[in-house]
Amino acid sequence: MTNTMAETKIAEEDQLRADLYDFLAALLARPADEGLLKQCAALSGDDSDLGQAIGALSRVARAVKPRAVESEFNALFIGLGRGELLPYASFYLTGFLNEKPLATLRSDMSAQRITRAENVYEPEDNIASLMEMMAGLITGRFGEPASLEAQKTFYNKHIGPWAAHFYSDLEGAKNSVLYAAVGAVGKAFMEIEREAFRMIAE
Repeated sequence: MTNTMAETKIAEEDQLRADLYDFLAALLARPADEGLLKQCAALSGDDSDLGQAIGALSRVARAVKPRAVESEFNALFIGLGRGELLPYASFYLTGFLNEKPLATLRSDMSAQRITRAENVYEPEDNIASLMEMMAGLITGRFGEPASLEAQKTFYNKHIGPWAAHFYSDLEGAKNSVLYAAVGAVGKAFMEIEREAFRMIAE
């Protein structure tokens, strides 16, 4: 996604949320390189579900090599013809690619002044792009920071209905090693976000 304005100062807890969305986006957009693996390895977690998942990700990241991660990523998401998983909202919600969820997302992206980067060719409803969009809405990357109500609306329309299911599939995929831990982090984080948004008054 392309940035249209400088990011605005936001509350620390919102910055931490945005950082985790961006971190998941980086891990899911392309195979983790040595630098990203070092970032993962340096993480530590607490006793919460999310903290334990982050701790597990850190341990796996210390044990894997970039070449193995690239092979894993290709098997999961690219493959011969297609990978083990199709990380797109349209597929998870309709069983097909490029369906109504993508059209709805594109409309909402236009309303939020979010545009696809010129060097990105896959559909915008892929999980990495949606994680990046959510981070941008929180921080004001596409304009002013979105209100919690606007964040909730975007989450409930484009992420909530399927992302936790995807992360669960990623955690259990037969080709997942590092990405099993990524799936556990994503699943735990989606549950936190879902519950937090549920508590916002309708």
